[in-house]
Amino acid sequence: MSVPTIEPGPVPADEEPPDTGERHRLTAVTGLAALSLDAMASVAYGPEAIVLVLATAGAHGLGLTVPVTLAIAGLLAVLVTSYRQVIAAFPNGGGSYAVAKTHLGTRTSLVAAASLVLDYVLNVAVGVTAGVAALTSAFPALYGDRLWLCLVVLALITAVNLRGIVESAKAFIVPTVVFVGSIFVLIVVGLFRSAPVSTATADGHASALAGNATTVGTLLLLKAFASGCSALTGVEAITNAVPSFRVPRVKRAQRAEVALGAVLGVMLIGLSVLISRFHLQPVRGVTVLAQLADASLGHNWAFYVIQFATMILLALSANTSFGGLPVLLKLLARDNYAPHVFALKADRHVHRHGVLALAGASAALLVFSGGDTNTLVPLFAIGVFVGFTVAQVGMVRHWRLERGSGWRGKALLNGFGAVLTGVAAVVVTGSKFEEGAWLIVIALPLLVAAFEAVYRAYTRIGDRLALGRVPEHPHRHRSIVIVPVSSLSRLTSEALTAAVSLGDEVRAVTVHHPDPEDRAHHHALARDWAAWNPGVPLIPLASEHRSLGRPIAVYVRETAAAERDARVTVLIPEMEPERLWQRLLQNQRGALVAHAVRRDTDAVICRLRFRLP
Repeated sequence: MSVPTIEPGPVPADEEPPDTGERHRLTAVTGLAALSLDAMASVAYGPEAIVLVLATAGAHGLGLTVPVTLAIAGLLAVLVTSYRQVIAAFPNGGGSYAVAKTHLGTRTSLVAAASLVLDYVLNVAVGVTAGVAALTSAFPALYGDRLWLCLVVLALITAVNLRGIVESAKAFIVPTVVFVGSIFVLIVVGLFRSAPVSTATADGHASALAGNATTVGTLLLLKAFASGCSALTGVEAITNAVPSFRVPRVKRAQRAEVALGAVLGVMLIGLSVLISRFHLQPVRGVTVLAQLADASLGHNWAFYVIQFATMILLALSANTSFGGLPVLLKLLARDNYAPHVFALKADRHVHRHGVLALAGASAALLVFSGGDTNTLVPLFAIGVFVGFTVAQVGMVRHWRLERGSGWRGKALLNGFGAVLTGVAAVVVTGSKFEEGAWLIVIALPLLVAAFEAVYRAYTRIGDRLALGRVPEHPHRHRSIVIVPVSSLSRLTSEALTAAVSLGDEVRAVTVHHPDPEDRAHHHALARDWAAWNPGVPLIPLASEHRSLGRPIAVYVRETAAAERDARVTVLIPEMEPERLWQRLLQNQRGALVAHAVRRDTDAVICRLRFRLP
């Protein structure tokens, strides 16, 4: 049974708010720039992941780079077709989470959501570290500072996304065009080369080619296929963020998805052909893409253009997560599986809390990995494959229930894709388990358990608040307002004015301590209060241990026990400083009193803040 939300923040997914703010939403082109950078930039590490696995079988293994890449391109076509259908069937976004929730049950949908959350966080870390790796390939002297470079890049991307998804898309269009154009130029020029123009980048670096080569077996090919499928990350991001597109949302999102698949497929196949054509071997400290640029264009200005374009787009590929994860968290919050704060929107349709949560988790992961791409890519792939598999299985059930025209062919296509991605998930998990994949195996169920714990908490709160049921009629109680004071000032006068407007009876309380200085201050306050005569009694509360909040909490509890039919409110006056930095000058007495009263009593707490003129 679904539980209504505790607060009115989230808007139902099938309703549009009065102010749609279409100008702050995406077109097909800006959608590609904002949501496909992850997938496009993955060509910088996807082919390299294939080569690193095949290199264990020596030169013969590297000769199978193109067949493995063609298999990955085939899976890409299946996924793009499937997700194009997901966009039409689930226009409110959510991707595999929405598919699983509708067709595979709550628990499976939470597994999909958890895999997507891990995928998005890892995507940010992988994109940023891979971008910095491209920079250090061109400038090796920066290699020792790669962690700090990663954190700076992450801070810049977060700042851009806090201004809105459309603003980030506009900022990233030019780097996207430059990167894709550079890769196409590299491929076209390389196809006309019979031999590498230069090998300066790889000279002096140790080869990663295995000296005692293993045989090429089915397991090795599966491992290469699974590792190379990291290039398919980000394919689902558009389906998660369909509500971020302008109307007609479905058509614009579908166009962006198809364009993404076409561009990514051509780049993957083209780069793998060049790897085989130039007989490239993986070397330590230099990316395969850098070697390809060197071999195809030479070690000149064009090489550095490729490296800088790669670095920028890889770093900006984290933007895919900033476009997709906040929307997913909004859906989870709407369903009471995540804190409702994630459903709130700031100006420019920014889910600010989701953006900041993603930035914080990614920064922690960068520190954990030390800014090393190869540490993160295997972890990245597992979450991706779990989400892919769940979505494909869910779509098989969707077609079986719908039974429209050609449903058998569509279901067969999705089933085939589910088998491939499922096998890839198992292979990567098994082969990389001791290298860090065990973290994902642990994190995935823990995240699902966290979602369920949040749901149970909201269920209990909803039951106690009787949400969804007609409440009893409101009735009036006698009201007692207690105002803590420490001195006479304009703040005291404003607080008592507010208190007498709110309650039937107002009591001012002041805490005094046994030392002579404080006793003198207390006598002076009592004398001034009598001379002022505000019509409100001043009640002294003694404290032997120089505590401020506890004596007030005890008095509030005793008042509530004596006045059972009265509602007790504690009004805490505080000054609102003119400047943000001036908050550091405040003594925080109000926070101490509020904490003690909230901890020890059931009284209503009103922290009344007054702005200085």
